[in-house]
This record gives sequence, C-alpha cells and structure tokens, in this order.
Amino acid sequence: MPARVRRIRMSRGVPRLEFGDRLSREEFERRYAAMPNLRKAELIDGMVYLQPAVDDDDQTQPRANLGLWLGQYTSYTDGVEMSQGQSIRLDPFSEPQPDALLRILPTHGGQTVTAADGVVEGAPEWIGEIASSTASYDLHDKLEAYRRAGVIEYCVWTIHEQQVLWFRLDDGDYELLKADDDGIHRSRVFPGLWLDARALLAGAMGHVLRTARRGLGTLEHASFVLKLETTADDRRRG
Repeated sequence: MPARVRRIRMSRGVPRLEFGDRLSREEFERRYAAMPNLRKAELIDGMVYLQPAVDDDDQTQPRANLGLWLGQYTSYTDGVEMSQGQSIRLDPFSEPQPDALLRILPTHGGQTVTAADGVVEGAPEWIGEIASSTASYDLHDKLEAYRRAGVIEYCVWTIHEQQVLWFRLDDGDYELLKADDDGIHRSRVFPGLWLDARALLAGAMGHVLRTARRGLGTLEHASFVLKLETTADDRRRG
C-alpha cells in the first residue's frame, strides 16, 4: 500500500482484492485503500498477490535484521534512503511492496521520483525481498518485473533453503553477484555496502554489522558520498 495513500472503510461499491485478480494499477490502489485491515498486497504485471499470514513469524526476524544492516549504511551515506514495506509504483502494471529498498534520492541523481502524494515512482537502485523458498514469486514473476523496470540490484533471502541470492542487472539481464573470495558480497551500485551472507543466515548480526562498518570505511564509499554531495550541489545551483 502506498505510504501516504489514505485508507478508507470498505464500502459496497468497492470490490475486495482477491489473489489472482487482474487489475489496472489505479483499480488496485482503489481496492487496497478500501481494505484497511489488509497488511500486504502487491500488483505484479497486472496480477494481485496477497501475502499469506502464516509467513509472518518466519519472516519477522529476517526482516528486522535486513533493516538493521541497511539502516547502518544509510546512516553514513547522505543522499541514500532506505524504506521497508512501502509500496512503489514500479511501472503502469506493477506496484510491489518490497521488504526493503535502497534508493538514491532524486536530489542526488537517483532514478526514482517522489510523487505528489509521497509515493516512490520508478525503479529503486536496490531491492531486497525475503521469500519462503526459491519457488516463491519473488524469484519468478517479481524478479522479471524488477528486471524489466531497471532495478539494478535485487537481493533475495530464501528462508527454507537459507540462501542469499544477489542479482545484478547486466545488459538487461540479471546475473548472480557472487561473494568475493573472503565470503563478502559487495554491492556495485552502492559502494561500501558489504554483506557477509553466511553470518546473516546464522543470525550473527554483530559480525554482519562489523563487516558492514568495514565497507563504510573504504575509499570507494567515501568517493561515492562525495559524488552524491557534488550531484546535489550541482542540482541546487542549476
């Protein structure tokens, strides 16, 4: 559900959202707004997906850990914003609600915009999802929607298989971004964003955050922050 789209009470004139509905994005938003008790619904390529409530317990702690890791990065990277569980208007046919995203703010040269109602429109540079398994639509229909829209990096944490799959957009296709020899995944779109996936899967968040701080101390991260600041200054002057 868009972060600032007002929910209204269900009325007789607004049909309920049902899994598998084929809707326009405008009709999807209208029905979602009329269901204030519905926690999560997504529109992917014109089809409605509803999150099963049974998955909540399995995903609560992973979602919190993902936010903790990303939050540390944004705390030291002005011009980059993190959000969790907020809908984005990806394209005319898709409105997903990612578990986490990182985006470069429009003022700093990012590829998204912020609509008049406060909702993010366009493809964030980085999206993270927590999936029940590799059979989830996160690794199929949603992955394809993100690829087509231009999400540069897409990271999926599968709960049952205990895997972290990190994809990088290369010439219009997603390729797996493998960990380096030291076991660390290093983002290319967000320099200094480092992840020790083995520690994350083991729940060793102290180690995850220490590794992340090492990334924040690199020359690559410092150069990226300077680039963001320069872009923002140039836009203010222009």
